[in-house]
Amino acid sequence: MSLRKSAVILAIFALLAFPLTSSPAMATGNSEGLLSMSGPGDRIHGADISRWQHPNDKAINFRKMYSAGLRFVMIKASDSRQDSDRLALKYLSQDRIGAQEAGIYTGFYHYAVLPDVSSQSEIITDASVQAQKAIWRLASLGGFNEMDLPYALDLENNCVKVRTNKSCAKRASRTTVTLWAKTFMSAIKAKTGRTPIFYSYPTFLESAMARDKELSQYPLWMAQYAINPAVPTAQPGLKKVGCYVHSWTTSSCKSQWIVWQYTSCGIAPKYGVPGSRIDLNVFRGSQEAFLALASGTWVPEETDFMPHGETSTMLIDYTAASTTDKKVVISLQVLRPDSSPVVTGDVKFVSGPNETPFKFSQSIVRSTSGSWKIALTTNMAGTWNGELRFSDPSETHADVTLPITFTLAQGQPLPPLPSPTPKSSPKPVITNACKNQIKN
Repeated sequence: MSLRKSAVILAIFALLAFPLTSSPAMATGNSEGLLSMSGPGDRIHGADISRWQHPNDKAINFRKMYSAGLRFVMIKASDSRQDSDRLALKYLSQDRIGAQEAGIYTGFYHYAVLPDVSSQSEIITDASVQAQKAIWRLASLGGFNEMDLPYALDLENNCVKVRTNKSCAKRASRTTVTLWAKTFMSAIKAKTGRTPIFYSYPTFLESAMARDKELSQYPLWMAQYAINPAVPTAQPGLKKVGCYVHSWTTSSCKSQWIVWQYTSCGIAPKYGVPGSRIDLNVFRGSQEAFLALASGTWVPEETDFMPHGETSTMLIDYTAASTTDKKVVISLQVLRPDSSPVVTGDVKFVSGPNETPFKFSQSIVRSTSGSWKIALTTNMAGTWNGELRFSDPSETHADVTLPITFTLAQGQPLPPLPSPTPKSSPKPVITNACKNQIKN
């Protein structure tokens, strides 16, 4: 029996062992009466969650969340970054099952980090690879059921290169951001038959993206705080004077949003969530409009599941190594059998068998899906052996290594750093992230 078929059987067994029948919503076929419009402004009330709502690995009490009036929860399901993606996966299944058993609709979102590339083909490739990750993640849950809302793309950062002090050194162009978003959304819709949701905030939509008719066809989940949704005239997308102009702005200077994330400072314990804060949202529209988002199931076929141990090939684009006062830079890519980039996994350099131990530090930057740059810093001249290692903890792609040798001449010694002048420690600046936010 194949590992993939075994996984499917285990998934079916899990559903039999923990059937989603204890919720009133599941038992009555998504009755509209259960979609209480008791949230701010007489709207359907919801939340979004991620690993941050599981401090010290604590579980969420979804029955308490339901009793507090929440009827939908968007769950972080995937991430462009490998470490964050693994943490999202850790809680995904248990949160979906727990929420649906309590009668709460569930949606999912992918947090995107854009690639540092400029050509149209590279942008499309990276977006397609990230969409594949989301599709595989959804397939691992068995696809969409009648209590699932669509997958959402969380795109709120256009920085593609970061300085050592964590500030942004380079940002993607409006054209790049827009093309990447359209490619991702189109791929999700084509595979699942569900129209995905787009999440961002007004200033990003206006300043980082181009206005695009195709993009405006996707439902908008907008984040804007310090506005009370309980006020009948309140809505996101407006400035003190005028409005933010973007793909979802109407001729009357209003935003066509479907979900509004109105605070990041919800009172977490009130909703059965460990910790102190939770993001809260309201749905714009009727119960019928909400149920329309949850219409249509998608059951993955065998080919839609994440592969296991798929063959990987590593290629070195170039190696730049000269003197010890300059970094050794290695550009490499790891490919799938069809020559497309790998979807998951990380790379690193490991020192090989050398007569003298090779001491170095390294930094690794993901340029785009399946492509990395490794920078080594050392003061040791000589010819050095090592290997490049690709490893994938998810076991989607097979691990692969590639030997590498480079020679470094002795470079100019770096000038000694000046002795630091003792300074008194500045008093920490205390900021209140929840100032002016709604605290429901």
